[in-house]
Amino acid sequence: MKLTFYGHASFAVQVENKTILFDPFISPNPQAKHIDINNLKADYIFLSHGHGDHVADAVAIAKNTNATCVAAAEVAGWLQKQGLQKVHSMNHGGPIPFDFGTARGVSAIHSSSLPDGTYGGNPLGFVFTTAQGNFYYSGDTALTLDMQLIPVWAKLDFAVLPIGSNFTMDVNDAIKASDFVQCNTIVGVHYNTFPPIVIDTEKAKADFAAKGKKLLLPGIGETVEV
Repeated sequence: MKLTFYGHASFAVQVENKTILFDPFISPNPQAKHIDINNLKADYIFLSHGHGDHVADAVAIAKNTNATCVAAAEVAGWLQKQGLQKVHSMNHGGPIPFDFGTARGVSAIHSSSLPDGTYGGNPLGFVFTTAQGNFYYSGDTALTLDMQLIPVWAKLDFAVLPIGSNFTMDVNDAIKASDFVQCNTIVGVHYNTFPPIVIDTEKAKADFAAKGKKLLLPGIGETVEV
């Protein structure tokens, strides 16, 4: 599978000839000013929660690409109020079939409100199973023992975890999370965008390597094999 990083916690995964875009916060991010959202492709847009630094470009990209947006019920309802019709509402629970495989909503320990201040429901992580491989995006979350359930559902090829601390896990907790989900290939997100989440990236990679794990930190706009 190929993963393209768009800054902060936004990335896309190409799987089964589909492009799945996650948490698009691109045009408001000065670090991603070289990314033109009008040129992005997406068949699906998965939103982990309603905060502005995760949904900022969702409506514009969905309208431009005709992508199906997938999110918790409250976020899905807000998207529909913005004029989107291709919206799939979900919550924690069993796997949901899509044409690329399945997606399961799992616990994320965070908060969720929408840009208009309304309640955004429960934040989510996602576990994907596909014929080309399996992966986990935790969304914004603290370390939680619920992560130990994920290997029950899928043997992961890679996991996408926040590492910036302050609002989410830090590097050390992300290493423990990788133990819980039994995956040693980690893509780090949600770091270095704002002063409270600036980290030493070289130390982060070294800390993962010391535990026999690989931390991938692609540049904004860079595509990596995972």
